[in-house]
Amino acid sequence: MSELKRDLGLWSAAAIVVGTVIGSGIFIVPKSMVLNVGSPGMVLFVFLFGGLLSLAGALTYAELAAMLPEAGGEYVYLREAYGPMWAFIYGWTQLLVAKSASIATLATGFYLYLANFFPVLEHVIASATFPLVGLVEIRNGQMFAMVLIASLGMLNYFGVRIGGNVQVAVTIVKVAAIAAIILVGLFAGVGEVSNFSTSVKSVGGVSGFFAALVAALWAYDGWNNVSMVASEVKDPQRNLPRALILGTLAVMAIYMLANLAYFYVLPAEGVANSDRVAGEMMRRIFGASGAAAVSVAAMISIFAALNGSILTGARVPFAVARDGLMWPSLGKIHPRYFTPANSIVVLSLWSMVIVLTGGYDFLFNLVIFSSWILYGMATASVIVLRRKRPDLARPYKTIGYPVVPILFVLVTIALLGQTFYDKPGQSMLGLLIILLGLPLYAHWSRQVKSRG
Repeated sequence: MSELKRDLGLWSAAAIVVGTVIGSGIFIVPKSMVLNVGSPGMVLFVFLFGGLLSLAGALTYAELAAMLPEAGGEYVYLREAYGPMWAFIYGWTQLLVAKSASIATLATGFYLYLANFFPVLEHVIASATFPLVGLVEIRNGQMFAMVLIASLGMLNYFGVRIGGNVQVAVTIVKVAAIAAIILVGLFAGVGEVSNFSTSVKSVGGVSGFFAALVAALWAYDGWNNVSMVASEVKDPQRNLPRALILGTLAVMAIYMLANLAYFYVLPAEGVANSDRVAGEMMRRIFGASGAAAVSVAAMISIFAALNGSILTGARVPFAVARDGLMWPSLGKIHPRYFTPANSIVVLSLWSMVIVLTGGYDFLFNLVIFSSWILYGMATASVIVLRRKRPDLARPYKTIGYPVVPILFVLVTIALLGQTFYDKPGQSMLGLLIILLGLPLYAHWSRQVKSRG
């Protein structure tokens, strides 16, 4: 049986973490966050809290990834800890909504920033606002997003080294562009420290905090993606923990500095009234040209996140199919390019279908709810496997074990409970998607038993 090639080095792996996490969220979510928590200080606190939560996950995943460096990431951890059913549910959820909806949302966001940069395209989205987008109305935008997904899917079809090199290059450009925006905001001389004392009317309370946390976690989503390509990382026992931890720390630093710059230039009301916060900040400093520069930076950022999402996301259905629990063709490796070619094609095509449905706010809430159920279980698997499989080699062990994974799981339970309370419709839909996988698992597991 053909195997995937270990062509990704440390920098490629770290670029997947940074490049996949930093997409459109940092340019968008501060608005919804300040409307939920009311003040710049609370927005910064929620971003810090979300970053520390993601870091706790990364510290835990580092042990799992070094111990089980196989394609599929969480799929492998859930399979080893809880058995094939929960592993399948994870793979099914990733393919059907979590990863595919994330890809669709990123591609749509890219078009919207392109339209902002080229005002001649603005009439295409005249009937919609961003981020609450009526996707069904954006016919030309949908087509562009679908073509973009197809193009990056094709790029990754031809080799993980190509996709990895593109990820490194675009991530370097992206981080440099965002760093420039941060430096301009902090040192252009137009900011006011007093802006940090401003506030707006907000949801407030526990509901406001968790709603803002969902938005922050959408911005941080993807810190775990490098584990999905573990079987293609060189020296995974060494490089995977380093990429997970250093990449997550880098993202936290970038997000905190970006928000400091936003609120230094804009008061809370200015952030609350802006759909494109970074663009409004640069408009205050340089006028229309500044806003256009942010649109370019946002497009580069989203492009890197989109490429990384396709690169990593296709490895999950591939891993499920290799275990016989999904369509066998998804588990095949291209004989020339050594990529999970069919899995890349199917993920890309399904993501293109999802482009035609839902809206930005709807999709990211759906993605966060369904994903974090399984993130919590995967993080808890480090405790399960310490007891169940003490024989496994552990080149890296979780710092702060067992406190770090336990805290992650407890916060995850609180987040899911509050999200279910605030958004029962979307939460029920996320649960329904998970439950729909059960009869499919029963079907494929019977096939596995009949063959074996």
